[in-house]
Amino acid sequence: MRSLNKVALMGYLATDPELKSTTGGKNVATFKIATNRDWKSADGDKHESTDFHKIVTWRGLADAVAKHLTKGAGVYLEGRLSNHQYKDKEGHDRMVTEIVADTINFLNFKKTKDSEEVNLVEVPS
Repeated sequence: MRSLNKVALMGYLATDPELKSTTGGKNVATFKIATNRDWKSADGDKHESTDFHKIVTWRGLADAVAKHLTKGAGVYLEGRLSNHQYKDKEGHDRMVTEIVADTINFLNFKKTKDSEEVNLVEVPS
């Protein structure tokens, strides 16, 4: 049986991308995006919650993200979940889940009276 590890998210950058280089010279950019979820409780009250997701991009995509995206920008991305463990300064085991994006598109949101139009603009890699 084959397995599948695929993530698709659409949201807004919650932080500016941070571009770094590995000791091997590969560029990596990290940032967070915010996604919203709406629901109604049993008593009919409307609620909204926001989730924040850590995103990692590599090489040319990292360069493009750092150059073209800033906090508040809308994006649609696809990638995979990645988990890793480390020990913090106090020696406690910690686990990090992040999304390694391999495709990112800019989103231009245009609100009208009755709806919201979304235009995709592909990020150069």
